[in-house]
Amino acid sequence: MTPAIEKVMEELAGSWRFRWFGVAASFLVAAVGWAVVFSLPDRYEADARIFVDTSTALKPALKGLTTDQDVDGQINYVRQSLLAGPQLEKIAQETGVMPASVTNQVQRQRILDAFSSRISLTVASAGSMGDERSTAGTIYSIDYLDSVPERSLAVVKTLLDTFVEQTLGGKRAGSATVQKFLETQIKDYENRLSAAEDKIAAFKKQNVGLMPSEQGGYFTQLQNETDAAKKSETQLAIAVSRRDELTNQLHSDAAISAAGSNATLPGGQSGGGSDTLTRIQETQAKLDDLLLKFTDRHPDVIATRATLDELKKRRALELEGLKRGDAGAIASSGAANNPVYQSIQLELSKVEVEIAALRREAAQHESTVLELRKSVNSAPQVEAEFQQLNRDYDVNKAEYTALVENYQKARLGEQADNAGSVRFEVVQPPVLPLTPVWPRRVTALAGVWLLSIGVGVAVAYGINFLRPVIHSVRGVGELTPFPILGTVSVAFPSRKRFLFRRHLWRFSVAAFCLTLGLVVVLALNWAGARLTITSIKTLVKI
Repeated sequence: MTPAIEKVMEELAGSWRFRWFGVAASFLVAAVGWAVVFSLPDRYEADARIFVDTSTALKPALKGLTTDQDVDGQINYVRQSLLAGPQLEKIAQETGVMPASVTNQVQRQRILDAFSSRISLTVASAGSMGDERSTAGTIYSIDYLDSVPERSLAVVKTLLDTFVEQTLGGKRAGSATVQKFLETQIKDYENRLSAAEDKIAAFKKQNVGLMPSEQGGYFTQLQNETDAAKKSETQLAIAVSRRDELTNQLHSDAAISAAGSNATLPGGQSGGGSDTLTRIQETQAKLDDLLLKFTDRHPDVIATRATLDELKKRRALELEGLKRGDAGAIASSGAANNPVYQSIQLELSKVEVEIAALRREAAQHESTVLELRKSVNSAPQVEAEFQQLNRDYDVNKAEYTALVENYQKARLGEQADNAGSVRFEVVQPPVLPLTPVWPRRVTALAGVWLLSIGVGVAVAYGINFLRPVIHSVRGVGELTPFPILGTVSVAFPSRKRFLFRRHLWRFSVAAFCLTLGLVVVLALNWAGARLTITSIKTLVKI
């Protein structure tokens, strides 16, 4: 015998000692479980089906003009009509689900919640339900679960009548009520819109200058103006740097040399130089002519040299004046007629104009930033209040637009219903099954029987686990470190076999009684079911 099988046999032998505890636990669990199963109330489910066809000839013509009746829309519409508030309470009172003696509002709400949870409204395509009338259209199934058969049937009948008469009947009274409600809501939202517009207008008058502009809110404007001021300062610094560079170029030796040089124009005429320089050249030429005729001591030569020296000194003074930017020196030297000097002077004038414009722009941005910072405590609050007013106005406007659209669709839908845009008929009238749908007592009773057996085995094994004994030589060897020299067999084996057979017979009788109990409760359940079916048949005939 393998160790595993030997271990299992030891556990079975140990559990056999406490078999009667297990039998008692099994009988107790079976008795309690079967009592609970029989105490569970029967639940009967009545159902009915209605065929609805919205695919009539008017549907393509009314597409987009009325409410689109898709499957999901139909489900929501039915649930809102039959399972909400006053309509549900009315059905509960008519069918006896809500007793008239219940006046506590909390208790009434609990009854309505339980009542609503037992109602099932499902929608399926007519083709998927196997309906032979048409593959188009929808099948609405109404189911209700209740412990009282006649009440289950009554609830389904009431739901069916309400569904036909009010939900899909398209009565004029119901349509007029909807339109009247929409008209009231539209008028209410018109008043809300008017009040919101007046509030916005008054708010704008009270907060002139603090309202957000198209460029954004207060902080956006402040950030934009701050960035613009920094940009103007940067551009101004660049323009000033350009002006300084042009001024340095205008007063540099290269520009002065260019301004003091002569240029020969077409035709041999001189131009582009200063008057003093021309006179110096003319005087130098005259002196050269005189030196060809006279000596250095001749009065004309001496006078010409004195004039030449005076002109050179004047030229030096003019050059110094040009470096300083003296307007008189510029005019007397003729630098204004020099193209190089003129281009530098023109660019410098443009830069000066640009600097003036940038200074005005920067000052304007700085002034705007200061004005905005003065409103740092009031402008954000004004902006927040203005946004809140606009949100309220937008919400009211959206609701108003939706109500007007729904009102127009409701009116057109009423006209379409009167013209026969929806066809419906009862496919299956309210039917009550002969047997309850819950609980499944046969399965539950058998399950309790199996559970009781499992509990009995678990109890016997659990007690053996808490109070173990040794049944084999292997167990002694595992428990003690001493070697086993030998074993003593049973003194009276025949007596032991007789006692084992008697205990086994008694245990078999107990197990048979437990199984017989299952047969008895199944028979009682069958007899009760037959009696219930007979009463339901009588009720249906009545």
